[in-house]
Amino acid sequence: MKAIIDIIIIALNIYWWVIIISAVLSWLIAFNVVNYRNQVVAQIDQTLRALTEPVLAPIRRRMPNLGVVDLSPIVLLLGIVFIQLVLSYYVRPYVF
Repeated sequence: MKAIIDIIIIALNIYWWVIIISAVLSWLIAFNVVNYRNQVVAQIDQTLRALTEPVLAPIRRRMPNLGVVDLSPIVLLLGIVFIQLVLSYYVRPYVF
C-alpha cells in the first residue's frame, strides 16, 4: 500500500513539472521568444494544454478575473503540494 502512495506522490511530482513547463512555454510564446508556427513548438504546446487544461479550467472559472494575470497554475501547484504533504505525513505512516 505504501508503494501505491509513493507512486501517487511521484505522479503528482511529474504533473507539477508539467504545469511549470506549460506556464513557461506560454510565457515564451506570449513574448515571441519561440515561434508558435514551428510544428514542434505547436505540438508541445497542444500536448501540454491537453494535460493541464482539464484541471486548470475549473480553477479559472472559480477565480476572479485579474485581466492578463493567470494565477490558476499557482493555485494548482499549491494544491498539489498540499496533497503531497497530506499523503506523506498523515496517510503514508499509518498504511501497512
